[in-house]
Amino acid sequence: MADADASPCRACGACCATYRVSFYWAEAAARGLPPDRVEKAAPLIACMAGTNTAQPRCAALDGTIGRVVRCTLYAHRPTPCREVQPGDDKCAQARARHGLPVPVVRA
Repeated sequence: MADADASPCRACGACCATYRVSFYWAEAAARGLPPDRVEKAAPLIACMAGTNTAQPRCAALDGTIGRVVRCTLYAHRPTPCREVQPGDDKCAQARARHGLPVPVVRA
């Protein structure tokens, strides 16, 4: 993977403030997520705190969307966070919602 400082995600955060980040409840403990950063979404489904609202914003997101952001739980982030890639469909939709251009990602 490219250097983290070169990632367009470090100046974005749109996905963290667009989607409900839901996952199988046991993943929270397996990844070491703090209990105060996880909410129950359904009987066997958890979500990142702050993302289960009409205007989602993950409680682990620090910074200003579209400027400089960081995930305070990056090493422990759940599967949905690991699946979004710079420039993919989910990224593009999230960035559009926040008025940001889609990044050009070179392989």
